[in-house]
Amino acid sequence: MPTTDPAARRRILVVTPDTLGELMAGPAIRAWEIAQALSAIGDVRLISTNRVSDIADDRFHVAFADDTALKGHVEWAEVLVFQGHILRSHPWIKSTDTIIVADIYDPMHLEQLEQGKDLGPEQRLAVAIDTVEVLNDQLERADFLVCASEKQRDFWLGQLAGLARINPATYDRDPSLRTLLDVAPFGVQNEPPVQKRHGIKGTVPGIGPDDKVIVWGGGIYNWFDPLTLIEAVAIARKAHPDLRLFFLGAAHPNPNIPTMQMAVQARKRAEDLGLAGETVFFNDSWVPYADRADYLLDADLGVSTHYEHLETAFSFRTRILDYLWASLPIISTDGDTFADIIRDNDLGRVVPPEDVDALARALEELLYDEGARERIAANIAVYAQQHTWEHTLRPLVAFCADPSPAPDRVAGIVSERTRITNDLNKRIAGLEGSSSWKLTRPLRAASEWVAGRRRKL
Repeated sequence: MPTTDPAARRRILVVTPDTLGELMAGPAIRAWEIAQALSAIGDVRLISTNRVSDIADDRFHVAFADDTALKGHVEWAEVLVFQGHILRSHPWIKSTDTIIVADIYDPMHLEQLEQGKDLGPEQRLAVAIDTVEVLNDQLERADFLVCASEKQRDFWLGQLAGLARINPATYDRDPSLRTLLDVAPFGVQNEPPVQKRHGIKGTVPGIGPDDKVIVWGGGIYNWFDPLTLIEAVAIARKAHPDLRLFFLGAAHPNPNIPTMQMAVQARKRAEDLGLAGETVFFNDSWVPYADRADYLLDADLGVSTHYEHLETAFSFRTRILDYLWASLPIISTDGDTFADIIRDNDLGRVVPPEDVDALARALEELLYDEGARERIAANIAVYAQQHTWEHTLRPLVAFCADPSPAPDRVAGIVSERTRITNDLNKRIAGLEGSSSWKLTRPLRAASEWVAGRRRKL
């Protein structure tokens, strides 16, 4: 229930480095939903350090802030909830007394291993190291952290242990460590979807009102595998000429996110197979968050395909939550958190990575077997009710309603990693001119590149 006593309401600041507006990607959507949930127990300000346009809510304040303006917001707040590079871009936050919640639902250092493949060797190493340090900053300073799944939580506990955040002070307060790190996954919107107009069928040239539509519900990033999907569609359409594949978001709303190589390859594969504009379609903009039901409810099936690698193992595919919201049967590649969920709850089909034939068979079954579709849609409707934002964000709301600094921060415990890192840097500096100096060259080049990059932020 909302807290109406002004004295009991917390002052909560939610900060995202993503674009807030009608067109929002996953990080901004999550920040928006977090602000809505927290407005029930506090006075909330939702801030973007990137850009804000054409968006507002009566329940909380929405604004853009540069570094100077952000200082005023942080001084006002009792609790700061943030995601992404905020501590790296505004390092002074780490020395404030504000209680800090780090939202680490995205293991971006694992994403970077794939995303950085387009860089040169030294730059790729530099960005990889820098991304790890961006996350270490958060894990070292945060009073509370939330991630997206129990599997992720195990992963993050390992990193916290390596940073000495699992120590007598945090352990003695709570041996489960839930008061330091808990799970608050992406959620399904609390209200059911309502279609105001047709976003795809009978609207997109080449897609008729009776066609069977497969939707790819988000961006085309390097860690995904749209190529196997396009090839499977090429097979399935031979027997089903009414089959269509629609990529919902080919252009990212955040201008700082460049077009990724996989998006270019996907268009080329569709063109090479003669499918572009006839069977495979790319939305060249980004669907407004408030209008996405118009598109999802025009689809017959939602897909998420990816490769077998480390990013997949610890990912939490947020686009699948929209499929659940719209009661769409789901086809997903095996290996991520949702694969077992789909299997265990009969929400669709799971196929092996890069198996074109298995994917083509799954597409045909879930598009053209009406009995299977109806059964799965009913299962999804039941499952989705348990995973609304109201449910998924409960650990975060509970902490913000009664926030407290982490006990090891109060005790002044300093991370052993910081001391070791400082010693290591001194030792590397002392190697200059020795036979071992050449062995540190790649690391030194990477460090110099990172230092230059940070100066530009």
